[in-house]
Amino acid sequence: MHRLPPVSSMPYRRILTGVSMALAFLLPASLHAADAREIARTVCAACHGVDGNSTEPANPKLAGMDQEYLMRQLKAFAEGKRRDDTMSAIIASLDSGDFAKLATYYGSQKPTPGTVRDPQLAAKGRALFEDGNTDSGVPACAGCHQSDGQGNARFPRLAGQHQAYVLKQLADYKSGRRATDPLMTTVGKRLSIDEARALAEYIAGL
Repeated sequence: MHRLPPVSSMPYRRILTGVSMALAFLLPASLHAADAREIARTVCAACHGVDGNSTEPANPKLAGMDQEYLMRQLKAFAEGKRRDDTMSAIIASLDSGDFAKLATYYGSQKPTPGTVRDPQLAAKGRALFEDGNTDSGVPACAGCHQSDGQGNARFPRLAGQHQAYVLKQLADYKSGRRATDPLMTTVGKRLSIDEARALAEYIAGL
């Protein structure tokens, strides 16, 4: 019988190394996806839905958000830079290593459309969203969140977001309760209540 070359020989080492690298690359990705879905199902679903499409108007839709933006918000809650009694308690129960998994998971989900309840109000909101208000110094929302409201790594996806949630965030920026973005703090202070309502209505239909 011919003796096989020792495992330490170059051909075998190259094969084993290649297999090991492939497993190291593939397994964690699949496991992370499963982990994130399980966390979403058991921890986050009550407020945000398993797929990130919340049905409760006070809770934001996370599906389709930019992953970098979601990651930054999770860190902000963990560091106390963004405040919410419910989220602060939930974030404290998670491992910070899960943040990236959740951001990737929710960012890859398909967002559901919102519902416009007042078309006339939405029409007023569209003008603000696209052109802003030069008299009060409110910039066009489209300049940061994009014309279709899809957002990016710096600014969140707004398209289809619940009216109640948008109004709450604008009110928090106006009051200073949410201070994660100086630009939005300024916008919140300059927007009138009627303008905020109009914007929220238009955003829901994007």
